[in-house]
Amino acid sequence: MARMTEMVALYDDDGRPDGVADRARVRAENLRHAATGIVVRNSAGEVYVHRRTTTKDVFAGLYDFCAGGVVQAGEDPAASAAREAAEELGVTGVELRPLGEADYADEHVRYRAFLFECTYDGPIRWQPDEVEWGGWVPVPRLLEMLDELPFVPDSASILRGWLESLR
Repeated sequence: MARMTEMVALYDDDGRPDGVADRARVRAENLRHAATGIVVRNSAGEVYVHRRTTTKDVFAGLYDFCAGGVVQAGEDPAASAAREAAEELGVTGVELRPLGEADYADEHVRYRAFLFECTYDGPIRWQPDEVEWGGWVPVPRLLEMLDELPFVPDSASILRGWLESLR
């Protein structure tokens, strides 16, 4: 069965929808789009950290403490966040609490981030095309890991200050 082309919402510099392009074009031309980042914490306050597969189209094989992904054309960012948490980690039935919005840009990606956190104590189920390892990590240890291991630069840049406030 042929895979459908994923259409991505493009966003302007003010954080508003501004067109649509297919995912391949967004990556090839580093077009500004929208993405979600969801920090999954358990009731003990630990953060779920995972390593991305080596087949991901950006930041392959790096560690991350956010689930998330691109906002599809016509999709509300909160709905996108719920979809991504379910797809990547099997996290469902949770309240997504907004952490705000931020902008991120480097030579690989350029986007408006819609950030959320949730509390989840259920089973984690990886999407095998996206996640190859994961585990619960206390916040102080996660902050040390950010300096020791190769983490995706966007999550670390956008949310490190927030993590530090949780100590």
